[in-house]
Amino acid sequence: MSRRAIILSPADRPRALNIVGERLTVLADRSSTHGYEVFLQEGPSGSGPPPHHHDWDEAFFVLEGEVDFGVGERELTATAGSFVHLPAGTRHWFRFGAAGGKMLSLTGAGSQAAAFFTGVDAALPEGEMDVAVIGRVASAHALTIDV
Repeated sequence: MSRRAIILSPADRPRALNIVGERLTVLADRSSTHGYEVFLQEGPSGSGPPPHHHDWDEAFFVLEGEVDFGVGERELTATAGSFVHLPAGTRHWFRFGAAGGKMLSLTGAGSQAAAFFTGVDAALPEGEMDVAVIGRVASAHALTIDV
């Protein structure tokens, strides 16, 4: 199987998905990279996912603003320039800070995040937080909502 370079200018990016009030752009999915996935996540104050865990590693690099993270029982605030890595199976959540924020996220081998995000956007196009609907989509993509 051959691989090809992925080069996206801002004009070439796919449509941003609306995920619980956050704009999430799939920059590369696992079919394009043969393993990992890359996302640009932009959110207003207070937006972010409910507590959850999944079968793949996930990492975040905060580009702008502040993002509050819950990692297991620990809570922390990541500022611009901060890096957060979460091993597979780690219960976590995040919320964009008072001024909103932007971060780059990467998911590891076996990730089904892009398919999950696409499913949530289709089921909840207004970006509402409906944990029951999100949970149904999550269960189809090796992701568990922990509420």
